[in-house]
Amino acid sequence: MGSVLRSLAFYVVFYGLTVPWVVIAVIAALFGKGALRPVADGWSAFHRACVRHILGIEVREEGDKPAGPALYAFKHESFFEAIDLAVSLRRPAIFAKEELFRIPGWGRVARAYGAVPVARRDGAKALRNMIAQAKRLSGEGRPLAIFPEGTRVPHGTRRRLGSGFAGLYKMLGLPVVPVAVNSGPLYHRTWKKRGTITLRFGEPIPPGLPREELEARVLEEINALNGGL
Repeated sequence: MGSVLRSLAFYVVFYGLTVPWVVIAVIAALFGKGALRPVADGWSAFHRACVRHILGIEVREEGDKPAGPALYAFKHESFFEAIDLAVSLRRPAIFAKEELFRIPGWGRVARAYGAVPVARRDGAKALRNMIAQAKRLSGEGRPLAIFPEGTRVPHGTRRRLGSGFAGLYKMLGLPVVPVAVNSGPLYHRTWKKRGTITLRFGEPIPPGLPREELEARVLEEINALNGGL
């Protein structure tokens, strides 16, 4: 019963306030990135606070983050790590499915914040545009974040990395930081459970590795917490 009540309170508070928050973000986007970023970052921090104080879920981070630009490859088990990105990373530029940018309001805000749409079916021109955006954003000192599995994956299972991830790694020429996450058993359910979510930042993988070696290392390290809960 406790999980049910906590979850209901979370849905009312977080999602109830997210609607006006998005409206404020749309208005802020009209005044440029400087006005939008505190709103977007504040929403992510508000989510982290709701997770901790309403759901009773502690968030623990392990490992170091490199000082320079890097491509962070996150395990994807629930919406938690997607919403939490602006807290776990500083001003991240996020690769996201193109379909999400069609959501009224959200798409405009995401583009203004620095999200990069992944157009999987639009060919070489779309890929070149995506790479150009990513290089510009990393040139501003912003970390890049991607979910290389392409979708949420149940805790305890592995999924092959998306076919475009290795190409992105090659063309960006950045180190990859694998990030293991075990949010699924606590957060990816209707009635969320108390406990601890861990984000484990692995050792940076240098650029220039062969595709097979890169994918094997990333797949192993983002699944490092699969047996943790």
